[in-house]
Amino acid sequence: MPYLLGHAEIAAIFGIERQTSQKWRTDGTLPTPDLLASGNPYWLLATVLRLGGVGDRQIAQERLAAYKADIPHGHAVRDKQHLPTILGIQEVARILACDRQTISRWRNRHQIAEADLVLSGSPLWLLETILEDARQRQRTTVSSEITLLREGRRAPQKPRGRRTSAPAARPTREPVPVARTFTSADHTAAGEFLTSILAQGYSVVIKPQP
Repeated sequence: MPYLLGHAEIAAIFGIERQTSQKWRTDGTLPTPDLLASGNPYWLLATVLRLGGVGDRQIAQERLAAYKADIPHGHAVRDKQHLPTILGIQEVARILACDRQTISRWRNRHQIAEADLVLSGSPLWLLETILEDARQRQRTTVSSEITLLREGRRAPQKPRGRRTSAPAARPTREPVPVARTFTSADHTAAGEFLTSILAQGYSVVIKPQP
């Protein structure tokens, strides 16, 4: 498994808050993610290491060593073009033609392969891990989805934080119509008034007058 980091891992090796790492993503300190899985961003270790020593950003070497130790058989990849096909819950669901809730349930019940890596609380699998697990459990896979994922075609990241555009203004509601009184000779005007009120979505109460 290649060395990858989410916001939690970046925060850990720099000794900062997770929100700070997320702010780095917003202000451009962190470049475009090297991988998006289930809409979550991840960066190669090589990408993150380039931030160290710039300004007051310092990597805690003991925390970096602890991070590497948590990834058995981990290896460094310097270019995202050399990344294997890595899946999150969303991509696994696409391959197995089910929903995310089903994958999460299978994972909780140990009815799917253990994740090859868990980053920032989210499970990640190698494509080959899921395909082999599906073969052993005789689960059907969707070949077209496998092809798309091998080509790097994934769902975009979900927008987070505040909306950049102002919400659409609610239409101004017309004032409640004023009650009117009609005589028996005003049946045409009364009918037009009644039709107009009902067309605006109001209900009508008719009170006979002596």
